Amino acid sequence: MKYCFLACIFAFVLINFSFGAKSYSAISGNVEKNGVGDYNQVVDSKNGRPIPSADVSLPSKGYQTKTDNQGRFSLGAKVDAPTIMSVQKDGYKPFSLTIDGNSASKPIVVGIEKTNPHDIIIDKDMYHIGDDNFSSNSANAGDFRVKAIGPFYTKNFNIKTIPPSSDVYLIIGSVIGIDTKMARDMGQSKVKTTYAAPVQVFFNGNMIAELNLNGDNQQIKIPHSIIRQNGSNQLTIKSGKNLFQTAYIDYDDIELMNLFIETREKSLISSEE
Repeated sequence: MKYCFLACIFAFVLINFSFGAKSYSAISGNVEKNGVGDYNQVVDSKNGRPIPSADVSLPSKGYQTKTDNQGRFSLGAKVDAPTIMSVQKDGYKPFSLTIDGNSASKPIVVGIEKTNPHDIIIDKDMYHIGDDNFSSNSANAGDFRVKAIGPFYTKNFNIKTIPPSSDVYLIIGSVIGIDTKMARDMGQSKVKTTYAAPVQVFFNGNMIAELNLNGDNQQIKIPHSIIRQNGSNQLTIKSGKNLFQTAYIDYDDIELMNLFIETREKSLISSEE
C-alpha cells in the first residue's frame, strides 16, 4: 500500500530502491534527482547541508532521537506497518513522512525547509481523533498507540497581518487511519462491509476541505476572507462517521500530526505553474 502518494512541494525524501549500489530517487513535487549515501540523514532542502540536532521521532512507537553533527540518525524501533515519522527543528517547518517496513529498511534522506516570517506552527504533536472503536481491518489499526481525544481536534491561535499578495495554506504533515470509500478503493483500508464519511476541516467555523485519503503534506488553501488578521483564529478537524452504523454513532479513528499555516507569494506560485 502506498500511503506517501502526496509529494511534498517544499521538502524531499530520498529512498534507496536497489539492493546493490546505493542509488536513490528524490521526490520534490514532480522533480526527480539522483544521489548516493548509505545512512539516514536530515538536510536543508535549499542547500543540501546536513542539519544537526534535529528531532526525529516515531510517536506511535514512543521512539525519539536527534541527528548528529552530520545530520545522520538511526531508527531504533521496529517498523512493520505504515507509521508516521516526524522531523522537527527550530527555525524549520515540521515535516512528516509515513514509512513502512520496506522504506525503513533503506537509507532515508529528508530535506526540510526554513520557515518564513508569516508561517505559523499550530501544533507539532500527534493526535488520535475518534472513539477508540475500530476493527483490525481499519486503515493503520495495528499502528494506533495514542488514546483518542474524542471525535474532533480544535486549536485556537493568533494570526498577524498577512500580505494581500500571498496565498495561505493549511498544511497537515501526515494523516493515517481514514476509512472512506475512496481510501478503501485505493487499498488503504481493508474494511469491506462499510466505510466512513470524509474527515472535515474547518477554519473559523467554515469548512475548507474534506479528506478522503491518507497521506503526507496535505495542503488546503484558506480564503483570505475567513482569516481574522491580528486576532484569534480556530482550526477544527472532525473525524467522519461510519455511514452504515445505525445502532450508535461510530467515529472513524485517525491519527495526524504537524499542523501549520504557510504563506506563499502568488507570483511565485504562478511562475512555478
